[in-house]
Amino acid sequence: MSTPEDRQQLWELIKDIKFAMFTTRHPTNGHLHSRPMTTQNKQLDEDDRLWFFMSRTSDSVEDLASEANVNVSYADTGADSYVSVSGTATVSEDKAKARALWNKMTEAWFPGGVDDPDVALVEVRITHAHFWDVKANKLTQLYKMAKAAATGKPPTDMGESREVRMRAD
Repeated sequence: MSTPEDRQQLWELIKDIKFAMFTTRHPTNGHLHSRPMTTQNKQLDEDDRLWFFMSRTSDSVEDLASEANVNVSYADTGADSYVSVSGTATVSEDKAKARALWNKMTEAWFPGGVDDPDVALVEVRITHAHFWDVKANKLTQLYKMAKAAATGKPPTDMGESREVRMRAD
């Protein structure tokens, strides 16, 4: 299970990434569908949840009705950090939470405001996350990759890769 430090490191890696790829499974054909979404919280809450606003009439919300398991992927190529979050998603009817998370950017997508009947607040309870955080600078990375290509041995010490379990599966 995760420690407070694990949770904090996970949040530090994703907090400044504007868009995540939110992936659901289509109920009819089983295909995975990903779409860019903006994480609404300013920190991980006490129950390790991420929050998103979606249209109730969208394919995403329809997908969640039949398959709640989702993946949310974050990439910050400038910082060489990558995070894959697995969790269970549900549409929340918590209007107080929706109001607390509401912002001007969200209003651009939902001009009817937080009470627009099309607004769906989606909660993702994180069960597992895996992150890759490359610490080496670009020049060191290139050197290590060139050395690996020449020796046939994969590069090492390029950064940190860790799994974080938020709750029992």
